[in-house]
Amino acid sequence: MNISVRITDERVADVRCDSDSLVVDLMDGRTISVPLAWYPRLLKASPAQRGHWEPAGGGFGIHWPDIDEDLSTEGLLRGAPAHKSA
Repeated sequence: MNISVRITDERVADVRCDSDSLVVDLMDGRTISVPLAWYPRLLKASPAQRGHWEPAGGGFGIHWPDIDEDLSTEGLLRGAPAHKSA
């Protein structure tokens, strides 16, 4: 019996933003692209602030220290926008 095993690595390899999108490259070669409008803190941040990110949560998350924003690759893969503030 031959069993196919999918090998995935959802850790962050690289992050970049353009005027409309947040783009995250994963270690396994996949790329996630989501609307920047889903994340108001990132949308309002300067390009320099967006460019200053660091891996978080063992590489399964992204932290932007200048704007105190955190996102997980799990949430990005699910297509989960930021929660609306009351």
